[in-house]
Amino acid sequence: MEKNKGKKVIAVLPAYNAAKTLEKTINDIPRQWVDEIILVDDASQDNTMAIARSLGLKTFVHSKNRGYGGNQKTCYREALSAGADIVVMVHPDHQYDPRLVPELIKPLLAGETDAVFGSRMMISKNALAGGMPYWKFLANIFLTFIENMVLGLRLTEYHSGFRAYSRRVLKAVPFEKNSDDFVFDTEIIVQMKVAGLK
Repeated sequence: MEKNKGKKVIAVLPAYNAAKTLEKTINDIPRQWVDEIILVDDASQDNTMAIARSLGLKTFVHSKNRGYGGNQKTCYREALSAGADIVVMVHPDHQYDPRLVPELIKPLLAGETDAVFGSRMMISKNALAGGMPYWKFLANIFLTFIENMVLGLRLTEYHSGFRAYSRRVLKAVPFEKNSDDFVFDTEIIVQMKVAGLK
C-alpha cells in the first residue's frame, strides 16, 4: 500500500469470547491502512470463530486456553511469519477505536519510533464509557504509576490492547519467554527498554 511506504501492516486480534463485538471491530479497521488481519482465538466458548470465518479473516485456534500473553505470542509469531513490517494489536472487544489505526502506525511508518501504545486512560471518561469497570480503572492508574516510577517512563497505560510494534522490536525482544497472562504487556515494555528500543 502506498500509504504504508511499502511496509506490510498486519493487524492481529487476540480473541476470547469476542462474538458480540468482533464484527464491529473488523468493520472499523481502516482496510486501506492494513494489508492483512489475523485473529487468534484462545479457545472461546462462543461463536467467535464462526464470525471470524464469515468475515474472511485468517484465523488460528488454540484448542486449550493459553491466556492473554499466550494469545499475543501466537499473534506476533504468525504476523512475523506472514512477513509483517508493522504489527498492530487490536482488541476485538472494541474498547479501543480501530479507526485510529492510521494514527497509531504513522510514527512507525515515519521511522520515529519502534512501538506506539494507544491509551484509554488519557481521558478517564473514555475508559469508563468504553466499558472498563471502575475498579479496573483505579487499579490501572495505580499500576501505571508504579511501573512508571520503576522503569523511568511516562506512559499512561501499560496494559493497552491497542499497540503497534515494528518488526525490529518483535525480532529483538524474546517475547516467547514472557508470561502467558496479563504480565506479558509489562514484560515486553521492559524488554524494549533493556534493548534500547524506543
